[in-house]
Amino acid sequence: MTDPMEPVSPAGTPPTPPPSPRIERPSGEVESPAGTARLPGARRDGYTRLPTGPVGIEPVVASGPDADDPTGRTAWAPAETEMVVDDARLAPWALLASIVALGASFFVGWGLPVAVVAVIASIMSLRRPVESRRMGRWALVLGLTATVYSLGWLVWAGMQFERLG
Repeated sequence: MTDPMEPVSPAGTPPTPPPSPRIERPSGEVESPAGTARLPGARRDGYTRLPTGPVGIEPVVASGPDADDPTGRTAWAPAETEMVVDDARLAPWALLASIVALGASFFVGWGLPVAVVAVIASIMSLRRPVESRRMGRWALVLGLTATVYSLGWLVWAGMQFERLG
């Protein structure tokens, strides 16, 4: 009985074997090991090429957006719905801290830490491109003024302690 999956040859000739695979030599970039095969992790005797040696690369062709695109949008541009809006604003908080520090510095010198925080926050807000420049400048000026007034109170209090002591 014959196997139905076995190829049948016409008129009693033996079936032809399938063609053998064609084996090609590797390109010049592939290093063939010298000598016998090594075990994984075994020490090499030496390298035949520098590890950072140059490799031939085809030139890169840069192209711009498709001129035939009627929408004017490119495929790689983010969609308007995907854009993340940074709502965290620092300038208003810096201005509020500067006003509180200035108000405290009119009466006591212990508003100095709030004034320093306000100055740092205002400098940070001036370095961010999304912040209001006017509000950041006001926060910086008021924060520096509060720092000077608070330091004035602390210097005055230090001189009063010298008179007592």
